[in-house]
Amino acid sequence: MPFNMNFSPEWIEEQYLLWQEHPERLPVDLQAFFNGFELGLEGGEGKADLRFAIKQSAVQSLIYRYRDIGHLLACTDPLSPCQIDHPLLSLEAFGLDASDLDKVFHTRRFMKESATLREILQVMHDTYCRSIGVEFMHIQEPAERQWLMDRMEPVRNSPSFSIGQKQEIAGHIYQAALFEAFLNRKFAGQTRFSLEGGESLIPLLKWLMAGAAERGVTDLILGMPHRGRLNVLANVFDKPLEEIFAEFADNSQHGIIGEGDVKYHKGYSIDVTPVGGHTIHLTLAANPSHLEAIDPVVEGKCRARQDRCCDSRGDLVLPVLIHGDAAFSGQGVVAETFNLSQLEGYRTGGTVHIVLNNQIGFTTLAADARSSCYATDGAKMVQAPVFHVQGDDPEAVVHATRLALEYRQAFRRDVVVEVICYRRYGHNEGDEPYFTQPLMYEKIKNRQPLHELYAMKLRDEGVDGAELEKLFRAVSAHLEAAIGQEATDSDVGFREGWGGIERDYAPHKVETGVGAGELISMMEVLTAFPDGFTPHPKLATLLKRRLEAVKQGNGIDWATAENLAFASLLQEGTSLRLSGQDVRRGTFSQRHCTFFDYHTEKMHVPLAALAKDNAVFNAYDSMLSEYAVLGFEYGYSVESPLGLTVWEAQYGDFANGAQVVIDQFVSSGESKWDRGSGLVLLLPHGYEGQGAEHSSARIERFLQLCAMNNMQVCYPTTPAQYFHLLRRQVKQPFRKPLVIFTPKSLLRNPLCVSTLDDFGGWFREILPAEDNPDKVRQVLICSGKIYFELLKEKMAAGREDVALVRIEQLYPLRLDLLRDTLLRYRQASFRWVQEEPRNMGAWIFIRPQLEEITGGKVAYVGREEEAAPAVGSHRQHMVEQERVINDAFA
Repeated sequence: MPFNMNFSPEWIEEQYLLWQEHPERLPVDLQAFFNGFELGLEGGEGKADLRFAIKQSAVQSLIYRYRDIGHLLACTDPLSPCQIDHPLLSLEAFGLDASDLDKVFHTRRFMKESATLREILQVMHDTYCRSIGVEFMHIQEPAERQWLMDRMEPVRNSPSFSIGQKQEIAGHIYQAALFEAFLNRKFAGQTRFSLEGGESLIPLLKWLMAGAAERGVTDLILGMPHRGRLNVLANVFDKPLEEIFAEFADNSQHGIIGEGDVKYHKGYSIDVTPVGGHTIHLTLAANPSHLEAIDPVVEGKCRARQDRCCDSRGDLVLPVLIHGDAAFSGQGVVAETFNLSQLEGYRTGGTVHIVLNNQIGFTTLAADARSSCYATDGAKMVQAPVFHVQGDDPEAVVHATRLALEYRQAFRRDVVVEVICYRRYGHNEGDEPYFTQPLMYEKIKNRQPLHELYAMKLRDEGVDGAELEKLFRAVSAHLEAAIGQEATDSDVGFREGWGGIERDYAPHKVETGVGAGELISMMEVLTAFPDGFTPHPKLATLLKRRLEAVKQGNGIDWATAENLAFASLLQEGTSLRLSGQDVRRGTFSQRHCTFFDYHTEKMHVPLAALAKDNAVFNAYDSMLSEYAVLGFEYGYSVESPLGLTVWEAQYGDFANGAQVVIDQFVSSGESKWDRGSGLVLLLPHGYEGQGAEHSSARIERFLQLCAMNNMQVCYPTTPAQYFHLLRRQVKQPFRKPLVIFTPKSLLRNPLCVSTLDDFGGWFREILPAEDNPDKVRQVLICSGKIYFELLKEKMAAGREDVALVRIEQLYPLRLDLLRDTLLRYRQASFRWVQEEPRNMGAWIFIRPQLEEITGGKVAYVGREEEAAPAVGSHRQHMVEQERVINDAFA
């Protein structure tokens, strides 16, 4: 192969120019190469040929550079004059000049094999430097880049729309603009987070929805912040206007269950059939004010629907996320969600991202809000193409959106459409933006609204003004007609897949036991390997020991109980999804639900073999994130009420990285939005001298979030109790999130085991002591790991006068069972014992409950108040732990 086959023309040109000025800077072989050219081209004709070859190479470089940075010259900001040139795109930058414009050059990977420079420049400028700027040359796959070029350059990113299509776009813009004007007039001063300045979002979504339906998409799930949300609900989701108006009037009680939420946070779902298209189900996910928190939730909802209908490619279910510019660049969960996009357990076939860039975040300008050139630069981490579009050019917006959808459907990858627009008012309608951006808002004040600008454009193109006026009047009449109508309940929760699920919690006694013979049979499958599979020798020994424990009926540990719970549910036809950091093996090398051949690393998942009736078991080691992954699993659980969705933190306190999801969705989603979840959180908790960050799952924080029977918080102490708790989660008639504080050292504690008989029956919220009440003078009430340390001391000291009562379910607290248990001890005093500091753990929550039952003071035993959950010194930890136990028995 000739050496120059590996070099691009651009590189050869650069080296030649360098050789002409500083030949000593080049390697000897290149110096000889260019010397040879000079010797061979001493004639005038030869030199002319070389000069033309250099210009030929320069033209190719020009084409490449327009594709690469043409977006810098694009006219995409409606508030700024368009640039007319850029130094890196000038002819001079390539050694070309005006005399070359009508010369014909041969091209590579261009729409024509040869063209004049003038024509090439026109195509490049029209395609990349008008109302659409495109970033796509960072994509490493050549086929994807070529696919985009082939669809942009022949039409110059400006396809023609028919008169009817333009009128349709005008109608959408009228809907957006007049809706906002109507609200401003009828409900003056009320916060609505207006879409004014970004009205092109409505035709964008309308065409996206229709295009998706045309391509066979059956479900589109949308996540978006509050700006423009009411407009989208009214004009894309067809939410009855009378419902929206009733919410503004604050006189609507229909459909409000629990505490409710403000109107611009609510979700909605509906079946829509675009004109001449196929029906598509639209879902707008409810969203809190934490702007980007909805992103992973939407992805989880989409993945659950895709799994349910075997849509592994994402052909049928499309996730769409709308972002603000400041949030897109500023919120870390955006990057986390992008990182999920191509991972096996979390991919959804690509997401269409819409960034509604109104060029300001509350009162903060871009210069103070990001270090990147564009708000969308974070999307390049997954090589997503980015279309920057002038918001006041709705035809360009629609074109870019259609192209983005085609790309997603072709390559199953994320894509971004950034609509550069503005915000006509302040952050909300009561804000005064002139306080902080007087010059910007003077421009906005003097700018005609989009519906007027586009109507003028259409009239100039020959569209009948009477037709436009007809559209205007029709939209206005529709709004006026709705203002006096009575609102109805059009979208409430617990429908479709949730139809058979009860909304309210009730303390049911749910039989969750499984027969001994079934457990032994399942364990035999769980500990067997396929022919030719070589497990790690230590794991083979471990499994043999676990199988023997089940067959003998005693000494069954925590991990074995968990595997049996999973296996029994799968055999009963319940699908199970387990996700989190290192969950296949388990943080403490205890679970081992997935095995890897010692020689080939081939995977073996025994639980999958036990699934029946189309049930599926999936365990995914997640990326190193809590926020996005827990959000994803919450979304998955909302769509999977009949399955078991489990997220496990590597250590319990790592859940604080996902506190937004816990606060805004897990604990309050049903109360605010009437959307239930049966998500299970496994949070390793326990004080073993590992320091502040590996000890506490912050029991106190979860209990602070408990009210109205919104979730279940449990701290089980035995493997069998854990087994029953997991099974109860899908057996009880309602669904509430379940938080389980799980063990670390107890995983291998010989006292923390169960017998085979223990796996019959049900989960017991309160575990009473078996002591003779007449002999008991002191009752130690506790929860979780501390019980075993108290039990060890009680046994060692022979303290028959002390009874240990375990609260296995902290919330909803079974006061009836606890009262029956404690009132048996008529001659005893009561103490609450915990290993957490006084200002943490369950004490603050449990104290008034215990005092109400006992009718007197309940003593506290535990660590004193601390700023951090635990000390860093193992020695100091042991001193403190010993003191707690001694104080309990004093």
